[in-house]
Formats: sequence, C-alpha cells, structure tokens
Amino acid sequence: MLQGMTAHYLSHSTYPLGPGDRCLVHAAAGGVGLLLVQMAKRLGAYVIGTAGSEEKAALARDAGADAVILYRQQDFVVETRALTGGAGLNVVYDSVGATTFLGGLDLLAPRGTMVLFGASSGAVPPLDPQLLNQKGSLFLTRPTLGHYILTRAELLQRAGDVLAWLEDGWLRVRIDRALPLADAGAAHEALAGRQTSGKVLLVPGAG
Repeated sequence: MLQGMTAHYLSHSTYPLGPGDRCLVHAAAGGVGLLLVQMAKRLGAYVIGTAGSEEKAALARDAGADAVILYRQQDFVVETRALTGGAGLNVVYDSVGATTFLGGLDLLAPRGTMVLFGASSGAVPPLDPQLLNQKGSLFLTRPTLGHYILTRAELLQRAGDVLAWLEDGWLRVRIDRALPLADAGAAHEALAGRQTSGKVLLVPGAG
C-alpha cells in the first residue's frame, strides 16, 4: 500500500502525467519504480528508466518502460538527451538523491518539474533557488505520502484505485523475496545495498 499509493500520488498529483509527457524514473526496477512505470505508461507518458543491471533493466522494460539506461555503465544525462533528441523532460522522479539530482535538473525542459522523493544515495546538498531560474524556471518539490492522504476521502481514493488496478490485473506487484521476520536485518541490508527488485516480504513464524 505504501509504495502503491506513493506511485499513485507521484504520477497523478505531484506531476499529473498525460499523453505525450516525457518522464525519467530513477530506480525503475525498485518497489516504487516498477509501479510508477506501469502507472506512467497507462497515463500515456514516454517513460525512461534507470537501472543498475541488465536483469533490473529487463524488469523495468517488462513493466512498460520505453527505454532503460544502465547507470553504472552509461551516463544517464547523455543517454537521456539522446533518447529525447535534446527536447528535455517534463518531469524527473528521483528517489536516489545525491548522485542524480543535479544531472536531473539539467535534463528538464523549461518549466519542468523535479520530484525528489527519496535519497538512497545520500541527501542532496543545499540548493540556491536561483539555480532553478537559470535552468529554465524549474519547479522543485520534495513530497511525502502523508501530505497526499491528508483526508480520509483522499486515502480511500488512492488506496481504492491501487487495489482496484491490482484486482483488474493490469497493475502487477513483483515479490523479490520472502524472509522470516527473524531475518529483518538481512532484509534491510539487501534494500540498502540495492540488491532487490520489487517487494521484500517479512513473514512472521516462517523459517
């Protein structure tokens, strides 16, 4: 529910995607990433993803990504410019933070939106707002789910959409692994080390 509703507010509210929009989804094979790619494609966007391995790139493509950049082997800024013909992106969805943030700003079209919703590589350094002006009157937001489910009605609407899409079958959740609750430490290490693609489940009483 956490990741499903996060992908929902990112694609439907923070920057409401529509046909013809160009977006970049960092960590496209992650838990939020795979769901966000599916929602973005359903809304008609052209989706570029980044991933750390060929295996993860395949998962992102299977979720609907139009193109996937292997960030360990390729410069995502150079590759994205080539994919868009230099036109620029409408929005960047960045859950990585320190190592991708400034490059993402360079990829946005004038009045584009940078959505920073995580920091898996570390916190972004302090930013002079004038930089947003210099790069094209850009928008910058640092959203969190709590502010997108402020009312009971909004919570039910987002959760209802996600659950209905799962029931319909077009939204798919990938289970990466299931571990006994006693192995919670190993689960955290796998997540921190970017060794997972999709969901990690902790199962009480297993093992």
